[in-house]
Amino acid sequence: MLTIIADIRTRPGQHHRQAVLDAFREIIPTVLKEDGCHGYAPLVDTHAQVDFQTCAPDSITMVEKWESVAHLQAHLQTPHMKAWSEKVKEDVLETRIRILEEGV
Repeated sequence: MLTIIADIRTRPGQHHRQAVLDAFREIIPTVLKEDGCHGYAPLVDTHAQVDFQTCAPDSITMVEKWESVAHLQAHLQTPHMKAWSEKVKEDVLETRIRILEEGV
């Protein structure tokens, strides 16, 4: 099982981040039905009011669980993901993807 962390940096302004979150909301049920998908959740910073927290108001962290790299690659080629990318291209500045496995 792989954990995917996609750090998505949006253009400055709440409306850009919200547009990306709204686009995720539309596709999440479809993605969760994909073969090999065991989790797919966009996360945003909460305002915990603690001095050790770092916040990034113009970012979204996607946490995904995939059975294999092949399943992840197939996911990225689906029509709904291609449509999602097109829909948010004016809102997203950069995406960095990490593919992780359990270390212990």
